[in-house]
Amino acid sequence: MTMTDLQTVANAVVRRAERQGFVLPSEIRAELAHLSMPQKQWKEVVALSRPVLRFRQGRYYYQAVVSPRMREEKRHQRAIHLTVRQLIREYKKTHALGDRRQQGRADFIQPVKVRIENQRELAVLSRDLSETGIRLIGTQSLLGQKVEVVIPRSNAGEPYCIRTRILWTCSVGDGLYENGGTFLEMVENRVES
Repeated sequence: MTMTDLQTVANAVVRRAERQGFVLPSEIRAELAHLSMPQKQWKEVVALSRPVLRFRQGRYYYQAVVSPRMREEKRHQRAIHLTVRQLIREYKKTHALGDRRQQGRADFIQPVKVRIENQRELAVLSRDLSETGIRLIGTQSLLGQKVEVVIPRSNAGEPYCIRTRILWTCSVGDGLYENGGTFLEMVENRVES
């Protein structure tokens, strides 16, 4: 019995745990028996699977390893989600619109500013808003650009500024474009010039 054989079993157990959400000790032993290996080595298989399996209440649960970059992205997304929820609440209070969409988008029709990569500002109209992105209507295609969307608050507080990647664009009229973007991160407010 080599360490490679045990690692093969450990990899199979991890794949099973990922598929099912967890594995039982009996399933680990069954995987060993399936490969004609001694079932008493099931704890060695668990030891090899430690980075992604966590024992809780008699089961080994799959827990993906998260990189520091992924944690940072999740933190940015949480900040954006909280900000957008606040924007939607403020907007609905002042506009009292009912939303029938199932995708979690809200009609969010108001003028906003967009700072493009060369720091030029464009005045555009927002159309939809969700926790993950925004749809903008303006006189320019912004496809593929990272822009800063500056959204005014209804209570005259400091506007929100969210870095956004424009993922799609389409022409909706002569010199008029819809641009759809996904939020990347909050940007510290800057003094407007």
